[in-house]
Amino acid sequence: MNRKVTVVGGAGNVGATVARAIAQKELADVVVVDIADTKAAGVALDIYESCPIEGSASRVVGVGTKDFAESANSDVVVITSGMPRKPGMSRDDLLNVNYKIMQDVTAEIVKHSPNCIIVPVANPLDAMSQAVYRLSKFPRERVIGMAGVLDSARMSTFIAMELNVSVENVTSFVLGGHGDTMVPLPRFSTVAGIPITELMSAERIKAICERTANGGAEITKLVGTSAWYAPGAAAALMVEAILKDQKKIMPCSVFLQGEYGLNNLFVGVPVKLGAKGVEQIIQITLTPDEQAALNKSAGAVKELVDVIGV
Repeated sequence: MNRKVTVVGGAGNVGATVARAIAQKELADVVVVDIADTKAAGVALDIYESCPIEGSASRVVGVGTKDFAESANSDVVVITSGMPRKPGMSRDDLLNVNYKIMQDVTAEIVKHSPNCIIVPVANPLDAMSQAVYRLSKFPRERVIGMAGVLDSARMSTFIAMELNVSVENVTSFVLGGHGDTMVPLPRFSTVAGIPITELMSAERIKAICERTANGGAEITKLVGTSAWYAPGAAAALMVEAILKDQKKIMPCSVFLQGEYGLNNLFVGVPVKLGAKGVEQIIQITLTPDEQAALNKSAGAVKELVDVIGV
């Protein structure tokens, strides 16, 4: 294969999940980069050894951060590096620690893969995406934060559980920052095309929206660390849309310049993903309440980016 995806922090739970999904779907060759170099080599070898079982010809290699040159000329780089959440921590508590990691990692990415598309996953997601965008000086189309795909998947899961229907019938819609102020939109969330507002009470919808916003914290409380299967699968789905030029519409955190009345800020909105990265930002008409909620969510993101000066 000649396509290459690098997963930075690939020896961690999220990174290994991303790397495994990409390799087993045979989307590209995969480079696992991690500060834990021997673990990176071991995780990569384990994934590589699964490829014959899955019928994939992808090659997988694992290296330490001192061997970043192995990632050269990657098509996509997924950044999962960062300290994970622990019980009682908010995504925002990770701000300064993970910003320093973004500084180090982004410099290496730009040096070795100046034409790649970057998909940040580290929390707080929107602020880290903005940091990577500023540090890389890439066009905004090529820095795309993974958030809304995960948040929407969580909402879809909760809707399917509530209504006892196939999750394949459910489409959910979540805007805003990847945090407690995210904005689930029930009137755009459907089951087999039927808005959920027609299928359940306002009280149950409110409960699902709240559970969606707290989805990460719920996992952290149960497991003792951040989630990894769903975030990893979400990032891999974005990579697939880019590498296959699918023109698929997904909710992602992107740098807005006037869209939705927001400027110079990474916020989650629906976008068309293809080979060039963000190929279109989809704008929908929001109600005054929905716009107010989106503005509030954007305000929470701005507070964080102001702290780190990006």
